[in-house]
Amino acid sequence: MRRLLLIGAGHAGAELLRRWAAAPRHDVELTLVSPDPLAPYSGMVPGWLAGDYAWEDCCIDGARLAARAGAKLIVDRVVALDAARREVSLAGGRVLGADAMVLNIGSTVRMPGLSEGRPPRVLPTRPLGALREAVDHLAAAGCASSREPELVGVGGGAAGIETLLALRRRMLQAGLAPRCTLLTRDTELLRGLNARARRLARDALARAGVAVRGGFEVQSLASRGLVGPAGPFQAADLVLWAAGAVAHAWPADAGLDVDAAGFVRIDSTLRSTSHPWLFAVGDCAACHPPLPKAGVYSVRMGPVLAHNVAAAFAGRALRDYRPQRDQLVLLNTADGRAIASRGRFAAAGRWAMRWKDAIDRGFVARYR
Repeated sequence: MRRLLLIGAGHAGAELLRRWAAAPRHDVELTLVSPDPLAPYSGMVPGWLAGDYAWEDCCIDGARLAARAGAKLIVDRVVALDAARREVSLAGGRVLGADAMVLNIGSTVRMPGLSEGRPPRVLPTRPLGALREAVDHLAAAGCASSREPELVGVGGGAAGIETLLALRRRMLQAGLAPRCTLLTRDTELLRGLNARARRLARDALARAGVAVRGGFEVQSLASRGLVGPAGPFQAADLVLWAAGAVAHAWPADAGLDVDAAGFVRIDSTLRSTSHPWLFAVGDCAACHPPLPKAGVYSVRMGPVLAHNVAAAFAGRALRDYRPQRDQLVLLNTADGRAIASRGRFAAAGRWAMRWKDAIDRGFVARYR
């Protein structure tokens, strides 16, 4: 009996499990290792943060999906890989071996250190489970120490904009009146989207009273604020950190071929360029040419991953993953509207939010 180890239950991994359930391989033992049986779908997390969804509404139930696929679920976290022995060590002390592995572990964030005093409370947006824990703790602690807290988002990408607007709405519903600022080290928001989409995002931030400070790269946390490299200061009571995806350290420590940022290099079939028995998908993978860290790419990797894992065990030809040239981007602006962007097209309205809601709910429902 050969062994397949799926590490992480992200978007592509969920599709592997769904297809495995439809066409199981009885000569392969499948094991899923995940720190939480509920895997959040990134597209719905801003809606949860704004109060539109319960957490369970925007999660794929990894336990049920694994059971349908005949897979064993281990609720734990991988902390190390021995590539020579094809074994992983878990935080709980167990060691698991496999003939093939799939890494679907996403990314994390690296926040600056403390320079002095009592720092603001920081909510990391990656991994998503950590965001939920931080928000739940914040709610239990009373959300804020003043009625008009300084809420600061760090990161000018989609995640930074959506989560800042969503948390602002949640705080308004709690009777608070946050003063909001978005910091970005770039001079432009949403670089990579068309000019109209960027303008619509700025309009949404302006309607919400969010000040935007471009060219501000945070160097350290300080007493009640954030400090830039040349000394500029931004007051903050609460910080949403959405700047830059950072790779988990243990794949590089194991000697896998990684890029300069530590993400696992893969070929066109989604296999590691140094260890072909290992596949990597989603944010933890480094394609050539590079792709944005966006859930839409992980979703499209799912069918290719499912085919290639089965083909590798059967000795058949593997398929190439070809990322879409233009991706549809739907940004929830937490006011009942969304921004839709693809290629040179961009528009905003309540219709876009209804469209986004239907797509997101449909995606999660596929795995129930």
